[in-house]
Amino acid sequence: MIGYGFMGRMHTYAYASLPFLYDPPPAKIRLVGACAASEASRRLAIERAGYEFATPDYRDLLARDDIQLINICTPNYLHHEQVLAALAAGKHVYCDKPLAMNSAQAEEMVEAAKRAGTTCQITFHNRFSPAVMRAREMVSTSDSEPSEHSHSERSPHSHSERSEESAFLGEILSFRAIYLHSGYQDPEKPMTWRMQIEKSGGGAIVDLGSHAIDLVHHLAGPITRVQANLRTVIQERPISKGSSEKAPVTVDDHALLHAELSNGALGTIEASRIATGSIDDLKIEIHGTRGALRYELMDPNWLWVYDDTKPHAPLGGDRGWTRIECVQSYPKPAALPGPKSPIGWTRFHIASIFEFVSNVVNSRPGNPSFEDGLAAQRVIDAAARSGQTVAWERVEMP
Repeated sequence: MIGYGFMGRMHTYAYASLPFLYDPPPAKIRLVGACAASEASRRLAIERAGYEFATPDYRDLLARDDIQLINICTPNYLHHEQVLAALAAGKHVYCDKPLAMNSAQAEEMVEAAKRAGTTCQITFHNRFSPAVMRAREMVSTSDSEPSEHSHSERSPHSHSERSEESAFLGEILSFRAIYLHSGYQDPEKPMTWRMQIEKSGGGAIVDLGSHAIDLVHHLAGPITRVQANLRTVIQERPISKGSSEKAPVTVDDHALLHAELSNGALGTIEASRIATGSIDDLKIEIHGTRGALRYELMDPNWLWVYDDTKPHAPLGGDRGWTRIECVQSYPKPAALPGPKSPIGWTRFHIASIFEFVSNVVNSRPGNPSFEDGLAAQRVIDAAARSGQTVAWERVEMP
């Protein structure tokens, strides 16, 4: 584990949970080494998580023959260097989002992953909500019926085909995706690396927007053009808690994008860290010629769908929005909690880590792949260009 802060602890918990939640687990995981900048974090990694050793230098992990998986949970500006070094050492890599600081770095990482031939996956964990997995299955052109197969046999969130002529939606007409947080509306919130363009690569558009962009790609299709307003509402912040000295904020607090898919469908993507009253409000809604669907992270047990092919009838017949009880209905070998148990954020991360480890064991590419991370990065870069002029910008395509 490279980086043992909030996300490093979350990913560690996910690895440690595999033998409890999956029967059988995909592999026996041994927590060998953790890298963290602070001595306190290194001590926590050993004393509480059970890592065998901890180090301030991530290269110590790469040099170990008994470490096969490298999980990167460091600030964004460190991903490029650390991923390339891990791949050069022949390791399998699980990297937190965003993949890189820009498309050029992400392209280099994708090419390095191809040369290495190891399993490389990015943390777009929202794909691993059963409701999102069911949505992906419904918009797949291969099959719209629920799958009884395990992740390793057929992975509806990863491997099904999807095109702009969806099995359930028909031709996609419009979409909207939002990801709203609060907290940054407080002008006394002190500076962190997330507020510095040279360390984060962007603000809300990167931190939250990358997830919304990926879900649009995953469920609706590739974004080909964007027009963006990127707003920095709090222009400067204290350099530390309670300090009277302030530093300029160089990233966006709020991002609003118009986006166009390759079939011409228009939609909006909004990301905000200043949405007072919001907690973790990720929502996506897609409308097509035959149906519609919507999902909300704050109400994650359900997928809402509308089948427009059902006939009209007196008193409405069977037409209307239907709530599918996805809850925690993961396919086997998921075993705990039961399929009727409410779902939550940590479970998505565990399912994502399960997929990564399963892909490693079965010598499959990671999914979501580094290519998926690059696709999101290209949209972010186009939005950054558009943010300078508010003009439409084309998204670079492979």
